[in-house]
Amino acid sequence: MKIIVCIKQVPDTAGGVKFNPDGTLDRAAMLTIMNPDDKAGLEAALRLKDQYGAEVTVLTMGLPKAGDTLREALAMGADNAVLVTDRCLGGADTWATSSTIAAAIREMGDYDLIITGRQAIDGDTAQVGPQIAEHLGIPQVSYAEEIVEAEEGKLVVKRQFEDRYHIIEVKTPCLITALAELATPRYMTVHGIFDAYREKEVKVWTLEELKDTVDMANIGLKGSPTNVKQSFTKQAKGKGLYYKDLSPEDAVETIVAKLEERHII
Repeated sequence: MKIIVCIKQVPDTAGGVKFNPDGTLDRAAMLTIMNPDDKAGLEAALRLKDQYGAEVTVLTMGLPKAGDTLREALAMGADNAVLVTDRCLGGADTWATSSTIAAAIREMGDYDLIITGRQAIDGDTAQVGPQIAEHLGIPQVSYAEEIVEAEEGKLVVKRQFEDRYHIIEVKTPCLITALAELATPRYMTVHGIFDAYREKEVKVWTLEELKDTVDMANIGLKGSPTNVKQSFTKQAKGKGLYYKDLSPEDAVETIVAKLEERHII
């Protein structure tokens, strides 16, 4: 079984978010982490590797420093890593991003399963995974919370759906988008970290490597049909009101009075 896991290096929002003048994220100036949903998807792939001997390749599109996130994935147990990076890819929306990643997957050749995170914490669109599947013309299962069964030629996936769940059998090759609940990621090992930096290679691809598989009209900012109109950091809420040493009865009266004062009730 050959598995491709698409991961993304995203801003660590605890360290603050910075923007370029055109409204796009200034990724080069921010602390970064591996996107949580993608990390759960990577762990699911590594468990399939442990169980069936699968080959796991991690793929990302981003700045050169996104290679650090790929090294983390290698240290967790991934076998191969590919970084797609080129100045022409900057400012890509979900359509341009998925077009480029799909081109990279075509360049890789055969695969049985593609795993992406449900969504990235910097965009929250949940569009890139399904779009990759559409570009490649393969079946997809979104919001996967459990891989129930993996057999030759098919997967059985438990999919979250509003107030219930679906059990779906899907033929491979296919794509699933992972919820954080899909798997709790393992820690890197000392041996894994050593191998990730000394023994394993992060392949770096530019548009030159993808020229035969990518549509140049669908890449980067120019190939993005959507753009960011405005970006801003979330405003902190006020401290609020604190009342101490109130009896339960007085607390209820105080809360009700405040709600009435603000015409909430």
